Amino acid sequence: MVTGATGYVAGWIVKRLLEEGLTVHAPVRNPDNIDSLKYLDAIATNSKGTIKYFKADLLNDGSYNEAMKGCELVFHTASPFINKVKDPQKDLVDPALIGTKNVLESVNRTESVKRIVLTSSCAAIIGDAVDCLAYPNGIATEEQWNLTSTIDHQPYSYSKTVAERAAWEINQNQSRWDLVVINPSLVIGPGINPKSTSESYNLIRQLGDGNMKMGAPEFYIGVVDVRDLAEAHYNAGFLPGAKGRHIISANETSFLTLGGILQKKFGNQYPFPKKTLPKFLVWLMAPMAGFKRKMISKNVGYHWRVDHSKSINELGIKYRPVDKSIIDFFQQMIDNKVFQK
Repeated sequence: MVTGATGYVAGWIVKRLLEEGLTVHAPVRNPDNIDSLKYLDAIATNSKGTIKYFKADLLNDGSYNEAMKGCELVFHTASPFINKVKDPQKDLVDPALIGTKNVLESVNRTESVKRIVLTSSCAAIIGDAVDCLAYPNGIATEEQWNLTSTIDHQPYSYSKTVAERAAWEINQNQSRWDLVVINPSLVIGPGINPKSTSESYNLIRQLGDGNMKMGAPEFYIGVVDVRDLAEAHYNAGFLPGAKGRHIISANETSFLTLGGILQKKFGNQYPFPKKTLPKFLVWLMAPMAGFKRKMISKNVGYHWRVDHSKSINELGIKYRPVDKSIIDFFQQMIDNKVFQK
């Protein structure tokens, strides 16, 4: 079973599973919405596997019972990734925390389930880039937990942290199923559905739509290709020895670096950022862009570094070059006419 099957990350996981000839149970809000399911249907038609849809809702207890029947492996990927919200508790924390609890309570009621692969985030490890300064050699590992995010400061990161902690707590109170956690950095690369609503699309789109034509804030970020992330999930599900948390991140980069890669490929067709904006200016303008100044203070100018060696050594991940990921992603946006002149 794959929760959030129509989502950006889950789409590639479903594709991988279907290609292996497996049966995928896909709980979705509306199984009758042909438009939202057409991309998965197209994959299923051309694969050896089978996909079955079930009606389910993250916030309803018992909602996943039917979809989970007979499944040995559950991928829980469904959780909102949005930066600007009116009500962080309702829009971020509840779906992440209550959704995780509901899925895992269904697991506790379903005898066939042997393993859960949970999509968490590097945000459950690092709250703000400045936190890295306190880690050995300035690099985060799977041992670290985000201790700095709250409902008022970095609420998305907070939602991922409390949801993952709840998952480990539920896991430790039973002995039938094991839990393997995937902690990706910012996910980039082309989607199965070219019209994804993921925040990744919004962030990368801004490199070419004029939002950063005056320059880019000095944000350092980790990035990973969505196709590599799907492979990490697949391996986490099927490698018997997989256990614990796994940082999935190809490289540390910056918006200016990504803009430079795109500039080299696409030339001056789009207003890519060519310089770094001064931090004081970003701090000053933050509220107008919908960001809090505290977030700017604790992230702009600070390196964001993680150790991804566990993913290579234990999950066998071979990361695509960031250049390929960002160019493929941007090309899909061009093909989908995102940047209408």
